[in-house]
Amino acid sequence: MLPFRRKRSWKRRVSDAARNAPQRGRELRAAAAQLDVPWARSWLASVARENFMRFVLNPIMNYYARRRATGREKLAGVKGPVILVANHASHMDTPVILSALPRKLRKRTAVAAAADYFYRNRLVAALVSVIFNTVPIDRRGGGLSKDGSHLDKLLDQGWNLLLYPEGTRSRGGSPGRVRRGAAVLAAAHNLMIVPIRVTGTAAAMPPGRIWPKRLRGRLLRKRHRIEVSFGEPIRPSEDTAALIERVQRYFENGDGGPSISPYRRGRPIGSRRD
Repeated sequence: MLPFRRKRSWKRRVSDAARNAPQRGRELRAAAAQLDVPWARSWLASVARENFMRFVLNPIMNYYARRRATGREKLAGVKGPVILVANHASHMDTPVILSALPRKLRKRTAVAAAADYFYRNRLVAALVSVIFNTVPIDRRGGGLSKDGSHLDKLLDQGWNLLLYPEGTRSRGGSPGRVRRGAAVLAAAHNLMIVPIRVTGTAAAMPPGRIWPKRLRGRLLRKRHRIEVSFGEPIRPSEDTAALIERVQRYFENGDGGPSISPYRRGRPIGSRRD
């Protein structure tokens, strides 16, 4: 008689995916895919997510920050799926970026999230999946390629994908080294890359904090200034090094155009026209 084998618990599955998975790229991605929460991309979850953004997240962010988006006109002619790549300095980046996206684009956007960070607990995994439409990725190695992974399937189904190609939140005020995975994925699927530059979120919610904070003023606490800038969409290229260099420059310097105060010229994020 064969010995009874207990079904692996969620914690055991996460532990196996995060620590004991083989160090080959395809198997790492397969381990992360096992933690995916597909029902978070259902119609009902999408409706709940949009209402949570409108009635909960936007009011909270407006209390802590003055947010502006620039370059939204560059997205007018964009038809998904596309790969959105952004610098990453705070857990506040994701809701700020999603809120800044046009509603039609946002509703079909999934957010790549570190499996070893956000999927260690079943409840946390379910919450981030339904609130931000996250999908787990293993950020330790293996890169990204067209090999039938859950990310490839999402792109083939017409979902946009938001990636943080630095792999983790940057420290010290400047973006970290951009990895090549997003460029490889874009080339494999022949998809445009839209670079996104976010500033101000690290001050509002620096690494180590679980909730935003307001600025200290002489009399009153003031709101932080946060800007989301959308760059020109970049065509995929087999020269991934050149593409990544272009993204890196955008993260560090923006588009290099004339200096414009986004807090006077931009439209507030979260307005009803979104």
